[in-house]
Amino acid sequence: MTISPSTTPALVFGGSRGMGAAIVRRLAADGRPVTFTYAQAHERAAALVLEIEQAGGAALAIAADSADSDAIKTAVETAAARFGTLGALVVNAGVLKNGTIDQFSLEDFDEMVAVNVRGVFAAIHYAAPHLLDGARIVTIGSNTADHVGGPGSSVYAMTKAAVAQLVRAASRDFAPRAITINNVQPGPIETDMTADLMDFIRPRLPLGRIGRPDEIAGLVSWLTGPDAGYMTGASLTIDGGWTA
Repeated sequence: MTISPSTTPALVFGGSRGMGAAIVRRLAADGRPVTFTYAQAHERAAALVLEIEQAGGAALAIAADSADSDAIKTAVETAAARFGTLGALVVNAGVLKNGTIDQFSLEDFDEMVAVNVRGVFAAIHYAAPHLLDGARIVTIGSNTADHVGGPGSSVYAMTKAAVAQLVRAASRDFAPRAITINNVQPGPIETDMTADLMDFIRPRLPLGRIGRPDEIAGLVSWLTGPDAGYMTGASLTIDGGWTA
């Protein structure tokens, strides 16, 4: 039986800060119990759980490195045990390291692939048995990495392009269960990861401003809600006209 996913439990990988925290807040405001993971920001994670609980919601924070597939599996099982079968999975965890190919170390390459590609696959793989029929999966890509690029961005762009293609093909795998899977491709957004680039980017944006994390969260909310049941396998650009 297909169940409406609008208020069913959600799991967000990488949810303690920036876009991830905005997504957690929005899904909680939508009425979902939300489990989210974090790598190191314990105090931020605890504060976010308290904020949601004080607003009448339910949240659980789990320390889990997305480079560790066993930690990902445990996070999925813990979320399902705490709140029940999942209606939404959002994979936001990622790392960004820059460097030209001749200077980019294999250790950094392995870390980027482990988190940005293998970690995304593992999250979807382990969550699949715990998803309701009719559930929603959303990954967070990067429209800048995919379409703009620049010196030193090749490895990051590669990892994000891989996720976009994974989502495109995986939509066929999940279609028999009416589970949708989509990839959100943000442009420049105000986060810790991009803070050093904002002064350079802002004058180049057609709208004249940087995007806000809550604007990404709004799109994720729609994609995980009841009105997005016919949207699957897509990569959706939300970049203030950066690549228009």
